[in-house]
Amino acid sequence: MQVELDGLFKDNKTFDYDDYVYKDEVCPSSTVSGSLAIFIPLLYSVGFLWGLLGNGLVLTILWRKRPKLSVMDIFILNLSVTDSLLLLTLPLWAADAVKGWFMGTGLCKLAGAMFKINFYCGIFTLACMSVDCYLSIVRGVRMFSCKKRVVVYCSCLIILIICLLLSIPDWIYLRPIRASRDTAECYYPPNTCRLASRLSHIVCFVLPALVLLFCCSSVLLKLWHNSKCQQKKKGRSTAVIAALVLAFFICWTPYNITFIVDTAQPVDSISSAGADDCEGRQWRASKITAIFGLLHCIVNPVIYLCLSKEFRRRALTMIKFSACETDSNDISLWDSSEGNRNASVQEEQGSLQPMNDINQQ
Repeated sequence: MQVELDGLFKDNKTFDYDDYVYKDEVCPSSTVSGSLAIFIPLLYSVGFLWGLLGNGLVLTILWRKRPKLSVMDIFILNLSVTDSLLLLTLPLWAADAVKGWFMGTGLCKLAGAMFKINFYCGIFTLACMSVDCYLSIVRGVRMFSCKKRVVVYCSCLIILIICLLLSIPDWIYLRPIRASRDTAECYYPPNTCRLASRLSHIVCFVLPALVLLFCCSSVLLKLWHNSKCQQKKKGRSTAVIAALVLAFFICWTPYNITFIVDTAQPVDSISSAGADDCEGRQWRASKITAIFGLLHCIVNPVIYLCLSKEFRRRALTMIKFSACETDSNDISLWDSSEGNRNASVQEEQGSLQPMNDINQQ
C-alpha cells in the first residue's frame, strides 16, 4: 500500500517564536489617573480633617451634656459615633484611589465593613427619629421619652447589633484580588452569598427609605397646615431631621442606584472568568458614587451648625476656649431658642398633645 504524504509535509516550514509578542486583552486599571489621581485623595484629605473637627465638636458637646441628653441627642450621638468610625477609614480609601488596594486582607475587610455599617446605622437611626417625630407631631404620642432613656439606648444598641449582623458577609467574603503586581481591589466572589448580601442591602435601603419619605412628608404637611406659632416651636428640630434625611438621600442614593443596577445584571455574565477579572479592575460607577457615601460622614456637623443656634453657640464657645455663662443641660440643642426649656419639660412628661387639639384650645 502506498501512502501519499505530500499533503502534510510538502510545504512544511519552521517558525521562530523568539520574536513573538503575546497580545492579551487588558482590563482598565483600578486606579485613577490624571487630575482624578490628585483630586480624589485631596478631597478625602480635606474631608478627613473637617470630619475630625466637626464630629469631634459634636461628640464633645454631647459628652458635656450627657447628664441630660434628650432623645434626639442620643440618636445624633449614635450617628456621630458611626460617622467617626467611617471617617478613620478615609486615608485607606484615598490610598486605594491612587495605587489600588495594597494594604492586605484585614484592612480590606475593615474598610468595607465600616462602609456598610455606616450606611445601615444611618438609615435605621434616621428611620427611628422620623417615626418618633411623626408620632409626636401627627399622632400626638411619643415612641421615646426622656423618662425612659434606657429604651432609647437599647434601641441604638439593637441598631448597632443589626448593622453588625448585616456586615457579616463583608467580614467573611470581602478580600483583595490581585489586579497586577502591586495593586489589588476589594470584591465579592460571584456566588449565592454575594447575591444574598446584595439583596439584603437593597431591602434595607428601600423599606426604610419608604418609611422616611412617608414620615417626613406627613410631618411637613402637618406643620404647613398649622399656625405659625406651632411651626416656630416645632419647626427647628423637625428641620434638622428633614435636613439629615435629605443629606442622606443625596449622598447614598447614587451609590444604591448603581448597586441595584449592578445586582440586576445576569449572573452568567458576572460569573464568567473574563467578565469577573474586568469587573474587579475597572473604575466603575459604583466606585465613583461610593465617594459620596464616604463623604457623608462629614455632612451632618455642617447641618447642625447651620440649623441649630444653640449648637452653633456652644461650638464657637469651645473653639474660642472660653467659658459659656449660659450653658445649661436643660436647654435643647435642636429646638428653637424660644420656648426651649418648655419643650424639654414637655418631653420629660412623656407624650405630646395632638396639634389639632392645641389649635382648638
